[in-house]
Amino acid sequence: MEFKRNTLLYFLVAFLILGCKNNDKNKPDQASKIVEAYILVKDWPKLPDNFILGSPTGLGLDSKGNIIAFHRSGRVWETNPISHLPLITENTISTIDSKTGEILNAWGNDLFIMPHGLEVDQHDNIWVTDCGLHQVFKFDADGNLLLTLGEAKVPGNDAGHFNLPTDVAVSADGSFYVSDGYGNSRVVKFSKDGTYLFEWGKFGNKEGEFNIPHGIDLDKNGNVYVADRENNRIQKFDGEGNFNAVWHNEITEQLYSVMIDNKRNHVFGIDYMTVNDTVVKGSDIFRFDLELNLQLQFGRTGFYDGPISRYHDIQIDNEGNIYVGDILGNQIQKFRLKTSK
Repeated sequence: MEFKRNTLLYFLVAFLILGCKNNDKNKPDQASKIVEAYILVKDWPKLPDNFILGSPTGLGLDSKGNIIAFHRSGRVWETNPISHLPLITENTISTIDSKTGEILNAWGNDLFIMPHGLEVDQHDNIWVTDCGLHQVFKFDADGNLLLTLGEAKVPGNDAGHFNLPTDVAVSADGSFYVSDGYGNSRVVKFSKDGTYLFEWGKFGNKEGEFNIPHGIDLDKNGNVYVADRENNRIQKFDGEGNFNAVWHNEITEQLYSVMIDNKRNHVFGIDYMTVNDTVVKGSDIFRFDLELNLQLQFGRTGFYDGPISRYHDIQIDNEGNIYVGDILGNQIQKFRLKTSK
């Protein structure tokens, strides 16, 4: 009887400890919150009066520290279906000076139907996904087309087709991953030259399954982080697609994007919240360590004095400042990292 009583007590204590650890993973590190803060930079960027930004759905950072934005100009999201829409006649890719906020370059007219994700690799090549065309493109820094994957306006679920692909993440060796996406629920890896290698994932909410893999990024060790949007979580995998860890957002319904700051070993995520699909509450920004332990959280829930926003993508510059694309206000916000000790 004493043995049974002790055994029961042991399992009860173990259960409580594990439960506390799991809850702690979803709570910010209060000590970190005291020494670091992110301050919204007013009047950034400085856009010309005749410039139409549209929804800034993808953000990247080039080797000079400039922000590269993929935006929809005057195009609005619709599914009727998307592929029937004409090409956007205005520029859709803009280079923005991260310090001054001035537009340095703009291009991308008559190329895209529905811009979505953007990645800038270590050679300043610009990778984008177009949901309307069901394609992935690679351009050099000057806008010259280097690679196209997928068949224009033809959705599919095989090695040569996508179905509304959402984002791209490029490895140091030039191989890359595509989150695919709205129509499919998978991550696909390709070689440097675009040869199909393998894939993982299917629709669901178990480990390694997805309900709209909406954003993707890599850490310096080659681990893959996926913003599993409608499952409202970030999943971490190794480079072969083996599940490693997960963080669940317990507050709201959608987690839009993920970005790795490899300089500081931070993971960033962004969410979006509505009540009864009608009352817009806005977005939060989250910062984690590489094991997805939550460190900081701000935005809708506090420590933020800007307008209600719907963040779609996030980028971090070399100084640790945050940039987010807001598709509710059709703007890009910059948050300056302020550290006090």
